Amino acid sequence: MPSGDITSTDNEENVEGLPPVPKEVHAKNRNKLVGRLKEVAPNSVVLVQGGHLINHYNTDTVYQYRQESYFLWLFGVREPGLYGLVDVKTGKSVLFIPRLPEEYATWMGPIPTPTFITEKYGVSESFYMDQIDDVLSGLRPESVLLLNGLNTDSNLEIKPADFPNRNGFALDASTLYPIISECRVVKSPEEIELISKACAISCTAHKYVMQAITKCHFEYQVESLFKNSCYFVGGSRTTAYTNNCSTGCNCSILHYGDAGAPNSKQILPGDMCLFDMGASHSGYASDITISFPVSGKFTKEQKIIYEAVLAARDAVINSAKPGVSWVDMHILANKVMLVKLTEAGILTGNVDEMIEAGLSGILQPHGLGHLLGIDVHDVGGYLSNTPQRPKQSYLKNLRTARILEEGIVLTVEPGCYFIDPLLDKAFADENLSKFINKGEISKYRGFGGVRIEDVVVITKTGCTVLSPLPRSVEEIEAWMKQTDKGCIRPLDKHYQTPVICK
Repeated sequence: MPSGDITSTDNEENVEGLPPVPKEVHAKNRNKLVGRLKEVAPNSVVLVQGGHLINHYNTDTVYQYRQESYFLWLFGVREPGLYGLVDVKTGKSVLFIPRLPEEYATWMGPIPTPTFITEKYGVSESFYMDQIDDVLSGLRPESVLLLNGLNTDSNLEIKPADFPNRNGFALDASTLYPIISECRVVKSPEEIELISKACAISCTAHKYVMQAITKCHFEYQVESLFKNSCYFVGGSRTTAYTNNCSTGCNCSILHYGDAGAPNSKQILPGDMCLFDMGASHSGYASDITISFPVSGKFTKEQKIIYEAVLAARDAVINSAKPGVSWVDMHILANKVMLVKLTEAGILTGNVDEMIEAGLSGILQPHGLGHLLGIDVHDVGGYLSNTPQRPKQSYLKNLRTARILEEGIVLTVEPGCYFIDPLLDKAFADENLSKFINKGEISKYRGFGGVRIEDVVVITKTGCTVLSPLPRSVEEIEAWMKQTDKGCIRPLDKHYQTPVICK
């Protein structure tokens, strides 16, 4: 096909269809929870409430539905308005569905029955919601465990399931949350495969965008191409979070792309791109960022910053393994990046002193990365049994301070940004300004920034990258020079044979 066309490939690998509900994954998740709860509440039952449809304010239009995360982890249910139960003693699983009116079939399709739901989601039994108390009476639990706890990323609380409890069962709203949250931290091999597939869908789209960038005039066109590839190739109807398609000066806005700044800037030939976008697959997230020049060729300044961030990323990937502190990984990334910036003449002085003074927090205000799974910022970052949030200025934004374990999935996302308010703050502070070569750093006012973000899983001896992309300057420039630009490709197969970093 002609070079530069933005079109679809007529490839048989794009006709797999949407993925079925991975029933075995969620059954394994339930068994994991039951095993933990048997140690503390062996004669209890878990009762959780699924998500519900949310209207656009007072209109009859609803937001596209996304299942509540804990409910999704336990049952894989895609419909709104259900309840779920797990009997800790027997491992039995039950779903409760609403009794829908006859007119539902006219507007929404066939009315689900308990038998249909039981088969679809692989649970032991299903009943109607008005039978919850009857089912509980038959099980006669010592207590009903409800889900109630605070998410340390959002500072929002999940509310316990609301049900009549006409028989006065003992309710426990404190035991379940920390245990089920801890269960979600270490992923099963099946969960890792789903995350890897989400990453493959995202990487395929990112590579497509890199080669099609010269055909895009505005940032929102980049977002449209990414979403198109994810849905067309991978069947991913939604992304895992709001897409950040920043170029030029916008690359210094850490969460660019929201309603106030909706990926709307015109893309200019000399801009650096920072595209933070990730697909969802079967309810599991990916979170990947690429940075590259619109021109396809790095300038001297772009290369200096990019390679400083890349060196930080490589250092972490080569060091992360079980038993290592995530805080230490963050500090390692900061040190490596500051050394490179010092070698480039942008900074001056002792790097350890820069760290202690908080300079790294000026250039990289966010943490090194975060847990990833059902949620893009997955739960378990700070629980009662984990290291608590550090208080130092350059560490306080870490989303976790955990000691790494085999099976944990995280993002590794060092960055370097030139954020005017933070630079002004540093210049005004003699403890920080003494490390900054003002003449050199002034060249980067308006530059934006660079972030490189990969998804990794911790293995027995190190970590495996689930999101391999062109990362070195040479790889990026070679990829963007290829002639088949702008063609949607079939899904990358790298998720089956991921890159293993020793």
